[in-house]
Amino acid sequence: MSEHDKLDRFEQARPRLLGLAYRLLGSWADAEDAVQDTFLRWQDTDAGVIHNPDGWLTTACTNRCLDILKSAGRQRVDYVGPWLPEPLQTETVAGPEERLELASSLTTAFLLLLERLSPKERAAYLLREIFDHPYNQIAETLDLSESACRQLVSRAGRVIGKDSARYVPSEERQSELLSAFQNAIRTGSLTTLSSMLSEDIELHTDGGGKVRAALRILSGRETIEIFLRQVLCKAWPGYDLNTAEINGRQGLIASENGEITAVLTAEFGEDGKARQIFIMRNPEKLRHFMTLARHEAGSGELKVN
Repeated sequence: MSEHDKLDRFEQARPRLLGLAYRLLGSWADAEDAVQDTFLRWQDTDAGVIHNPDGWLTTACTNRCLDILKSAGRQRVDYVGPWLPEPLQTETVAGPEERLELASSLTTAFLLLLERLSPKERAAYLLREIFDHPYNQIAETLDLSESACRQLVSRAGRVIGKDSARYVPSEERQSELLSAFQNAIRTGSLTTLSSMLSEDIELHTDGGGKVRAALRILSGRETIEIFLRQVLCKAWPGYDLNTAEINGRQGLIASENGEITAVLTAEFGEDGKARQIFIMRNPEKLRHFMTLARHEAGSGELKVN
């Protein structure tokens, strides 16, 4: 394989590797680092002795991500307040049949569910359930037996449960919630917004100890109404609020003087009411947000424009 062909092979694999790394790590910046490290290893390897280049790249990237996860796990013990994955502005280009599965595997709620798994459970589950790899390839990637990999995927499936197939509301319903939120910020009236929140709704705000944010997950509609009225309705009227697709859901981007200050998304229940609201305020996690990722139909990949 010539150096040119070798580079082309990697570039063809890059979107898939980025998609895998982002879902494993919950950070676009870390995903880019993991893929770059994989590229450096690929450059230093004799491709002529590699019988399955795509399998080699998947293994190298996955194991680099597992190394990063070990370090990240220690860091998150000392994290200030709730931890949320780094948001991505996405454009779903899958067809109707693929949209549910692909969008659901990028949502903040799904990425938080993955946090409940051990690193190898997470890797096995993603490789099997999202990227549709056969068990013999997963076993080779994780250096485990096929039966062990099946157990990892089974265990992960029990932990994630039915939430892995989360309800996807219509675009109209998502837009209605965002419009109600914007109206509440503009007028101070929560009447319409409150009617769209479930009784047991949760609010997750990630400031990372760098900006003001709730230091715990807030639960219950009344508690969250108080937060919205006393905090957001006072602080956000001066922000520019724009809608965008964020992690496969419609969301809001709040900015001031051209600088992004917050990103908001929501997760819905089957009754069409919001059951989780996620607000990212950590400036370090917003730094990479404007990287536009495209979801390539049928592949679970992320393609950077």
